[in-house]
Amino acid sequence: MQGDQSLVDADAGFLAALDSALPSGTLRPVAARYLEEPRGRYAGRAGAVACPAMAEQVSVILQAAHRARVGVVPYGGGTGLVGGQLAPDGPIPLLMSLDRMARIRAVDAPGNVLMAEAGCILADVQAAAVAAGRLFPLSLASEGSARIGGLLGTNAGGTGVIRWGNMRDLCLGLEVVLADGRVWHGLKALRKDNMGYDLRHLMIGAEGTLGVITAASLRLVAPPARTGAALMVVNSPAAALALLGQAQARLGEGVSGFELIGGMGLRFLADTMPQVRQPFAQPPEWMVLIDLGLPAGLDPAAELEALFADALAAGQVSDGVIAASEGQRRDFWTVRESIPAANRQIGAISSHDISVPMGAVPEFIDRAGPALALVGDFRINCFGHLGDGNLHYNVFPPHGETRVDHEGKRALIKSCVHDLVHDLGGSVGAEHGVGRLKVDDLERYGDPVALAAMRAIKASLDPHGIMNPGAVLRAGR
Repeated sequence: MQGDQSLVDADAGFLAALDSALPSGTLRPVAARYLEEPRGRYAGRAGAVACPAMAEQVSVILQAAHRARVGVVPYGGGTGLVGGQLAPDGPIPLLMSLDRMARIRAVDAPGNVLMAEAGCILADVQAAAVAAGRLFPLSLASEGSARIGGLLGTNAGGTGVIRWGNMRDLCLGLEVVLADGRVWHGLKALRKDNMGYDLRHLMIGAEGTLGVITAASLRLVAPPARTGAALMVVNSPAAALALLGQAQARLGEGVSGFELIGGMGLRFLADTMPQVRQPFAQPPEWMVLIDLGLPAGLDPAAELEALFADALAAGQVSDGVIAASEGQRRDFWTVRESIPAANRQIGAISSHDISVPMGAVPEFIDRAGPALALVGDFRINCFGHLGDGNLHYNVFPPHGETRVDHEGKRALIKSCVHDLVHDLGGSVGAEHGVGRLKVDDLERYGDPVALAAMRAIKASLDPHGIMNPGAVLRAGR
């Protein structure tokens, strides 16, 4: 059983005792930024912020919290979108930030491994890989602030999953402090290790509910010799899917990214961020961003031209532009990565991070719009990682209205979208995790046997329920 009924506040007595057991300055007052999240749906609470500098200090903190039955909420870069990084209710927890644990411990370029502490910012890990002549291929819009621990905790995806996989696929080993303070030294750099259960995969995606990830061995890759990109206007999501099939048949793993972008997102971008240069005078209803990373013997521009010609002959595309330089390729990605920021300025009524089998993407889009029209008059911005079936399907108020005007319809909108996803064999938590926002969804759509197994694992590794209480699994269940 897991629950916060037995948890107590991180009160003055607990904090004073903990402070005396840690180096001076480890325990700090709670700054406002630790109690906020990007969408403004939750406001957190915490008795203090613990900022350990090493795994041994994390162990001291968790031992004390375990004995006192005080909840601990791990905090990474604060970029999570499902409320996993803060606790809005229940007994007041201790918040643990790993931003002082930000060392690159080692880089083994010949072995394609980088060992990083959990507080490392993704962009710094990417830079360390580049300095060693390698690439850490995880890429997402928040890479300048997202931290490795949080990315592992949520099994983050991003734009390169089609080629390199999720964070789970890019991690070889972990160092983790368990709820009772024991340290699991699993920081290996092995591709093959079949010695029993794989605890690494258990911890990745657990969102800090089973322990605190303090370091990781990350997989590096050789950077592609030549890169290129194109934006192509497609006639429909079905045409985009067919184009993806052609691209992969032609270039295999040379396709590093394949993003579907809807016209509503481009119009939002023009309204809120006109400084972002768009490639087409009139935003098309659908376009795709194709990114290539090829060996030295292939010319990305020539391959994209040939792909476009074939797709044009097949009636799948009607227009396109191929990057003439690395700068223009980055400009294409700026368009894609600015869409979430434009969304935030418009203000979504309900945002959905969903995945369906790739072949079902066109059906989902075709059915979701009419289903939502029965609920109300909305603007829909659909975009995402078509190459792995992950869409961000966000519902906005009509022009001139705000999300507050439609807050009463939010639950119905979410159910409409999520029921359809479930009907198509998909997931309502594709890459952002469960956090606190989707606890009800996990119970509603999750397999009951899987849920029972999850609860048993939680009860075994965290019997007092101190680790991120209320996230992923409902307290008291």
